Amino acid sequence: MALIGYARLSTARQDTALQTDALRKAGCERIVDDTVSGAKAERPGLTAVLEFLRHGDVLVVWRLDRLGRSLPHLIEVVCTLEARGVGFWSLTEAIDTTTPRGRLIVHVFGALGQFERDLIRDRTNTGLAAAAARGHKGGRKPVVTDDKLKRVREHLANGLNVREAAARIKVSKTALYAALKASQPGAPDHRTAGS
Repeated sequence: MALIGYARLSTARQDTALQTDALRKAGCERIVDDTVSGAKAERPGLTAVLEFLRHGDVLVVWRLDRLGRSLPHLIEVVCTLEARGVGFWSLTEAIDTTTPRGRLIVHVFGALGQFERDLIRDRTNTGLAAAAARGHKGGRKPVVTDDKLKRVREHLANGLNVREAAARIKVSKTALYAALKASQPGAPDHRTAGS
């Protein structure tokens, strides 16, 4: 089992000494660092250390916020490590997933993350239902308005095909097909009328 450290700084003006000293004291054989904001998705040092870790190894960080960009990202990384048989140890928070207590804490974090996602989904659905009850429709405005659809029908009645009618009202052929289909369920497909 190898202890592999990961240190991250937000700016080049900071010094990794505090983190690396703590990681060495914990027994890390190797320490990889990044100098990048925690909000950035691209972290070459983290990518390298995650590729390097093998089954039975333990990834060690000085503090939880050095690893994850957010709680969901942190949970995702730790769960991925767990699935690979790699442990995780955060020195400051004393979370060590190689112990039953540490695994419990991570699973509680995971449950809280799922609970947060469920709350967001429920709030979104409740808001959409309330808006619909007041007559508001969510989503993007339709590209093919009722007025444009009326003009398209006139163009089709005068012998134009769907492609030509779409060009006249300045929408894509695909959007026009979808609008025609939505406006007349069960109607024949206009694509056969010379596209």
